[in-house]
Amino acid sequence: MINKQFIICFSILSGNTSQQNYLCSMNLIRRFLLSSLCMLLTVSLTADNDFCGVQNISFTGNEQVQFKIFYNVIGLYVDAGDASFTVSNAKINNRPVYHIVGLGTSNPSYDWIFRVRDKYETYIDTATLKPYRFVRHVEEGSFRKDELVNFNHDEKKATTPKGSFNVPSCIQDVLSAVYYARNIDFSKRTIGEKIPFSMFIDDAVYNLYIRYLGKEVIKTKYGIFNAIKFKPMLISGTVFKGGELMTVWVSDDGNHLPLRIESPISVGSVKVDMIKFKNIRYPFDALITWR
Repeated sequence: MINKQFIICFSILSGNTSQQNYLCSMNLIRRFLLSSLCMLLTVSLTADNDFCGVQNISFTGNEQVQFKIFYNVIGLYVDAGDASFTVSNAKINNRPVYHIVGLGTSNPSYDWIFRVRDKYETYIDTATLKPYRFVRHVEEGSFRKDELVNFNHDEKKATTPKGSFNVPSCIQDVLSAVYYARNIDFSKRTIGEKIPFSMFIDDAVYNLYIRYLGKEVIKTKYGIFNAIKFKPMLISGTVFKGGELMTVWVSDDGNHLPLRIESPISVGSVKVDMIKFKNIRYPFDALITWR
């Protein structure tokens, strides 16, 4: 049922000036982190029976993680913006859920040129980690978009303002997949293994995969860490080149925190680094030293 494709769809600004290219890239970066980080962190999501029944053993109900986003077009990385993920406890229809919010903002210095204020939310069952509701509010320059998805896992349906859609068992949204994936046992994966999963976004189901690359020590501007490494397969388009050019690292400990994401894009390259965390579930054993 799962075909081995990895699709990442982003919309970007048209134009050909260097300033427009730079702002286009900042727009991309925000979407890259908030819309697709889930895809990039699903290192061990699998199809069929293994896709369901995972319990939360990696994060708390009040965890907070912050990121700094950098853009490089002439050999120098500049501060393009910030992103954050927060978890809180809530209820939907008297069911206990984790309410997870992802925020992305452009650097205030560039707001007068191109202002970005994106917000993504998911409500996932505390026992099964399946999403009940996904909400997206996008403000990027003059562009606005709102999305609301309600999931019925018994009927295998996702309902949006545009209608009802059939979905596979244990379907994830773009944000719930991050937290689902953090609870998988990486030790059961082999280097080079392709790992598939399914996601619902923009009224469609995408069948995706990443390639697990093993473990290594990663050095960032903020520290040195023991990490788990992988690459997503990208389809060639206006922003990304096809192939496995993007690289992702997550912490090699019980928390499985995202540490760094790197990728070339159509104009320059992007780097996203974790800079702060709060209320994580376990000691941050992956940390070798802060820099």
